[in-house]
Amino acid sequence: MNTQLPYYHQIGKEVEVFEHAYKNKIPFLLKGPTGTGKSRFVEFMASKLDKKLITISCHEETSSTDLVGRYIIKGAETIWSDGPLTTAIKQGAIIYLDEIAEARPDVIVAIHSLTDHRRELFIDKLGIIVKAHEDFMLVASFNPGYQKGFKELKPSTRQRFIASSFAYPEEKIEIEILVNEAGIEAGIAKKLVNIATKIRNLTELGLAETVSTRLLVDAAKLIHSGLPKRLSVEVAIVEPLTDDLEVIEALKDLCNLMI
Repeated sequence: MNTQLPYYHQIGKEVEVFEHAYKNKIPFLLKGPTGTGKSRFVEFMASKLDKKLITISCHEETSSTDLVGRYIIKGAETIWSDGPLTTAIKQGAIIYLDEIAEARPDVIVAIHSLTDHRRELFIDKLGIIVKAHEDFMLVASFNPGYQKGFKELKPSTRQRFIASSFAYPEEKIEIEILVNEAGIEAGIAKKLVNIATKIRNLTELGLAETVSTRLLVDAAKLIHSGLPKRLSVEVAIVEPLTDDLEVIEALKDLCNLMI
């Protein structure tokens, strides 16, 4: 068992649910905004279960070939190279498809037979079926708010997973996360969390994404290493949120009043 677990603050029953999903070989879907700890949770669980973790950050160009494998030219011959999904299936690793809804539709088609009782992958180019190792687990995440009206997971895909929603932690827990992750004092952590709470409630700014816990951790690390507090907040929280100069100025003024 890996004794050096990544830091993760449990919010509800997600650890227990994940362990039972793993035991019962049921795929697991994490839903929630960016920076709410989904990836850290998967890292934590893989370490807790002492399993190898393979993470794929999906984007609009991610295809089934990228995951399953392809022929490559090596010297004078053409050889088959397993992709990360095939590798995970054979080795019994946990594969994490981050932002799965971003990937091309053929990715969803490729994983269907892995997410039901068959637990197998058909490799078209080789004409073979690979049965999943006993320890293999498929985990995926997506951001329902961001995907709205853009790319959505079909009900037929969603219902192949058990799912757990991730949200921003309550104030006390978020402060604790900043203290643990960045080593800053609780007073500064509280001010950063207050800034995040304020911005998260400013719906009229029309931000595509709001302040994630990840951005707060970055700001806290910069402050801890000696960068001035207001500058740290500007570069780690305000600037990543928007390119609108007026909104940036408004957010900077707001933050400067709070820290």
